[in-house]
Amino acid sequence: MSKTNMPEGFLWGGATSANQIEGAWDKDGKGPSFVDGLIASRDIQKRYAKEAPKDSYFPSHQAIDFYHRYKEDIALFAEAGFKTYRMSIAWTRIFPNGDETKPNEEGLAFYDQVINELIKHKIEPIVTISHFEMPQYLIDEYGGWSNRKLIDFFTNYAKVLFERYKGKVKYWLTFNEINMAMFLPQMALGIRTDATEEEKYQAIHHQFVASALAVKNGHEIDPNNQIGAMLGYAPIYPLTSKPADVFVAKQRELQKLFFADVQLKGHYPKRMLAYFASQAIHLHFAEGDLELLANYPSDYLGFSYYTSTTMSNNKEKDLSEGNGILGERNPHLEESEWGWQIDALGLRYGLNLLYDRYEKPLIIVENGLGAVDQIEDNGEIIDDYRISYLEAHIKAMQDAIVIDGVDCFGYTAWGCIDLVSAGTGQMSKRYGLIHVDRDDEGNGTLNRSKKKSFHWYQEVISNNGVL
Repeated sequence: MSKTNMPEGFLWGGATSANQIEGAWDKDGKGPSFVDGLIASRDIQKRYAKEAPKDSYFPSHQAIDFYHRYKEDIALFAEAGFKTYRMSIAWTRIFPNGDETKPNEEGLAFYDQVINELIKHKIEPIVTISHFEMPQYLIDEYGGWSNRKLIDFFTNYAKVLFERYKGKVKYWLTFNEINMAMFLPQMALGIRTDATEEEKYQAIHHQFVASALAVKNGHEIDPNNQIGAMLGYAPIYPLTSKPADVFVAKQRELQKLFFADVQLKGHYPKRMLAYFASQAIHLHFAEGDLELLANYPSDYLGFSYYTSTTMSNNKEKDLSEGNGILGERNPHLEESEWGWQIDALGLRYGLNLLYDRYEKPLIIVENGLGAVDQIEDNGEIIDDYRISYLEAHIKAMQDAIVIDGVDCFGYTAWGCIDLVSAGTGQMSKRYGLIHVDRDDEGNGTLNRSKKKSFHWYQEVISNNGVL
């Protein structure tokens, strides 16, 4: 057993998103989101097909039925010792189409109950305002985030949440993994997969402005609010020490960090403006946009971490994919069952890089291992592989905090309860500390049971990180 000097009040917990757990996709006034039209498939082209066969299974429609089982699930989170729970609110529960002026009271009432239940169990909510759940109506009628009108719709939505949950929710995240918009423009931006770079960056600019307005309004409504940006982060190493490989990896890393640069530093980096000019990318900045970005930067940075990747100048590449991030396979790392390379030290590396760059508090809001679990004859799930993954990453985080001086105030294990995979729509790709009886075709009782990792994490939290 090793002692740690983790800070008092460190926020240990878990994380999920509304569209991956709630179900009840058309109940109590909720409108359809983009994700509600996705089928389950490891082939992303099949998942995103415009016209799915009528007998298709749409995993978000029931998911794991958190909508009706939230009290049971939150009680399990409390039993595990969670200090915090990172959740998201489904935009279409509050504004079914997205462009209404008055919110759906039934949707707000549901989140009243969830948040009150968390507070009852002394679990701090961290709320993501938009987690790949944009209303389908905004895509069909407005063209998604390519249309500047979405800034106003999002601003209205966020203000309703800030006002409703004043004094109950302190920590907010505006957009989940905002940089993933370049890889998943349909899900993140509501625009075509084949959109040009100019179209993607223009839509992302609208999200930047909307995020800054959320910071402005959130602070005005409640000065105690802490409103963060969120990045999908994977360090990019050069494949070799060849200068060309080092340069390519560095350039790709800077392109990714651009998304956090704008939100935390409050301006577009000169290198990106030069890139836009070199690629004939012309973005429209409305009057006042740049001032908003400068005056209302994010208070902290939340990020997901699952894997690292490598890059080289070689055109014939052996590719590896993890969390939507395509890079080259690192010969020094093992891989998960889904081909995601496992690199615990990369988390320490990333924490150092991000804290040195932004000098603002950090929180790891996603980290976990997707794997196929086997149920023993006695009903137990002995997921030592998940424990090993989490333990190595938590140790790396502790080293960054205790040895390197990084200001990291929390860690929320992704998919603390089994949920629908965002990438494939599968249930068999399990992340949870809590098992849910559900398969890839939607069969099962939905009963919950605790895995070995649940009890292990419970002990880690009770000892504030002693491993």
